[in-house]
Amino acid sequence: MSARLGRARAVALVGTTGHVVEVEAHISDGLPAFTIVGLADTAVSEARERVRAALASCGRPWRPSRTTVNLAPASLPKHGTGLDLALAVAVLVAAKEVADSRPRLFLGELGLDGTVQPVRGVLPAVIAARDAGITEAVVPAGNAGEAGLVAGMDVRAIEHLADLVVLLGGEAHRPPGVQAARPVQEPPDRRSHPEADMSEVFGQSDARRALEIAAAGGHHLLMVGPPGAGKTMLAARLPGLLPDLDERDALDVTAVHSIAGTYTGSSLITRPPLEEPHHTATAVAVVGGGSGLPRPGAASRAHGGVLVLDEAPEFPARVLDSLRQPLESGEIVLHRAAGAARFPARFQLVMTANPCPCGYAVGDGRNCTCTTAARHRYLSRLSGPLLDRVDIRLEVDRVTRVSMAHGGEKVEGSREIAERVARARETARARLAGTGWTTNSQVTGPWLRAHTPAEAMRDATRAVDRGMLTMRGFSRVLRVAWSIADLAERDAPERADVGRALTLRRASDG
Repeated sequence: MSARLGRARAVALVGTTGHVVEVEAHISDGLPAFTIVGLADTAVSEARERVRAALASCGRPWRPSRTTVNLAPASLPKHGTGLDLALAVAVLVAAKEVADSRPRLFLGELGLDGTVQPVRGVLPAVIAARDAGITEAVVPAGNAGEAGLVAGMDVRAIEHLADLVVLLGGEAHRPPGVQAARPVQEPPDRRSHPEADMSEVFGQSDARRALEIAAAGGHHLLMVGPPGAGKTMLAARLPGLLPDLDERDALDVTAVHSIAGTYTGSSLITRPPLEEPHHTATAVAVVGGGSGLPRPGAASRAHGGVLVLDEAPEFPARVLDSLRQPLESGEIVLHRAAGAARFPARFQLVMTANPCPCGYAVGDGRNCTCTTAARHRYLSRLSGPLLDRVDIRLEVDRVTRVSMAHGGEKVEGSREIAERVARARETARARLAGTGWTTNSQVTGPWLRAHTPAEAMRDATRAVDRGMLTMRGFSRVLRVAWSIADLAERDAPERADVGRALTLRRASDG
């Protein structure tokens, strides 16, 4: 038997970046063997057994031969089970079982009975294939809706390997009793639940206003207060105040969740996501990583939305400080020996904290059982460099009986607040057109100092002269002042706006 060669195309993901992989199968005489080369991980190497069993289940048994599969480019690491389908097609083409000369993309995991199972990362993979000039994709039925989100790509959904063999001009049959993998169903959106509405928050007028300002400017927020003050409730309601994601952010967010395995549906994620990791979460869980193929963590899954760290001082210092880089750059870069994986991570950080370990160092502190050293040690877990990236630092007091007495009155809900936030964001976007910035939280100090009226900056300038505010803190105060002005529909901040921004930065400036 003369040597024969078959080819098929797949995609390997590194972070959210897809790379087209040429799967080459070479069949020749010699001792029966099956070898996969090209930096394949264990899951890819095990594909030979899944493909062998799946072909046999379709009535296309594997003939004894010497088969070598090359995954090109060979220098690119290959991970996961998504290459199963392309590998099976390459082998079938090499064996002259089918003839496929069209430039198709093949994605999918094979079951031993030949069923085609959904895989992670279909959206970024199909986008990468389209950008490489491929116009047709064959994907599992469970991923058809996700693949169909990519414009300009003809998507073919298959349930069984036998269906693909027939599509490619070969002969195959499904074994009796085999059912296709069930397509994934889109879960209900928890952000639409009534409990996540601001109308449920009574009192806390200062905190409500601070949350609105944070939403309008994309500012990070720290709330410090005793247990039961409503810090967690307020933090969880921030996504409901944010506008829908634009198309680019929606694609990025959906791609991240596709890779993470948390996306199930057939439409783009258009609402800002909410991530609330527990304080026992590791750095890998929050930032991302892991052995083999790096996975996005909570910070990347919160891209375009909100990352809430409830009881922030309880998080390990390593986890908190690992957020400093994404807060500055808007992305997370995970370095491995074989290369670097990049994930988007532009989110709003909301941290909550008690004033001390027992939580009762408020007012006269009569009920607090903590020593002065313990109080200082507790809050010092939030490092200066991390706090320096937080624009709004708010003290949240307990809701008083007077506030509860007004519980029967109509409280403004998330929809009304979100409308003001949307107008403020549109104002900022129009003002910042052509700069590359879209929210006030991204604007640099020189621009702020050049465009803010000198009279409005007077109090902040005095604070700098007296050593009460650093220049970095000065810029952050001006950012918040611009957001306050946008909400009030003013062309530029006034002195009162800067004063309010100074008040919202009550904690000592690092």
